[in-house]
Amino acid sequence: MFTSHDGLCGIGELAEKVGVTVKTVRFYSDRGLLPEASRSVGGHRRYGPDALDRLRLIRSLRTLDLPLPEVHRILDEENEAGGALEDAVARQLRGLGSQLQALRWREAALRLMQECPPGERADRLSLIGAMTVPPSTAPLARFWRGWLPPRMPARSTGAFLEVAVPQPPDDPAPAQVLAFARLSAFVLQPCTGAEQPQPEAHRTAGARGSAVLYAGLAEAYELAGAQLRRNREPYPGEALDSFVAAYVSAYSTRDTPDFRRLLAEQLAIDPRIDRYWELAAEVITPPGGRAEPTPGSAHDWLLAALDAQTATAQAQTPLLRADMSR
Repeated sequence: MFTSHDGLCGIGELAEKVGVTVKTVRFYSDRGLLPEASRSVGGHRRYGPDALDRLRLIRSLRTLDLPLPEVHRILDEENEAGGALEDAVARQLRGLGSQLQALRWREAALRLMQECPPGERADRLSLIGAMTVPPSTAPLARFWRGWLPPRMPARSTGAFLEVAVPQPPDDPAPAQVLAFARLSAFVLQPCTGAEQPQPEAHRTAGARGSAVLYAGLAEAYELAGAQLRRNREPYPGEALDSFVAAYVSAYSTRDTPDFRRLLAEQLAIDPRIDRYWELAAEVITPPGGRAEPTPGSAHDWLLAALDAQTATAQAQTPLLRADMSR
């Protein structure tokens, strides 16, 4: 393999066989990645036959852009059943995915600026400049943590955040970039006056009741979302019953016509954050597609179904009384 009588080779011959520079071999040796077999009388580095394969492996790992500490770990486990290589590759893939997402968002942001009318460029540039790339959902999560009932169990809060916080698309259209930038600006704006008061349900259900309430609402919103995807008009049915049942369980009461009427009245005057849900729908909806349901649009659909049901019940009450009086 090597030309010398002792089966060892110098740094120059090793570098030539692998196709790298002497400087590269010296660099890896100095960092402990490529141990020397010995030194010559003149102090020159000598390498054994295994150095050839080891140097080729180092070069391959560095081609994958793995950092030196990762390469060192992989080399140490080369003859073991360790998962250093698998772990390193997985980390690189995650990092690369993040970089690619950032590039796609930058491209979409540039196209957004290129396509917008001159009079709107300053405002849009301000919005885009305030957004991290790739975008972060942390401000949205903080917004909801301030909105949700205090002391609600962390598990319930986390489950709600999963459906309430839209995930930025990996390959966004310019309109989705603009919607996410506006959404980020919306949740970061100062809350003044009655912009973000808490719904009545938060005050009356308590921490434990709120956890029950939001778990039930999640199920109801999912059922209503299926109807929205079918373009169905609001109507009483399984989704509405699930919606009302969430409040019934939270308040430890009974589902009666009077309860449904009072619930409809209360929900009608509760504070709303429609703008958030409008922008969230724009973020998660593919360009040109039908708007994807959100908890906000599902809530509106269910409230409309509840209003229609209670209105029908109220209209039928006088007729029922008239029949009973005959």
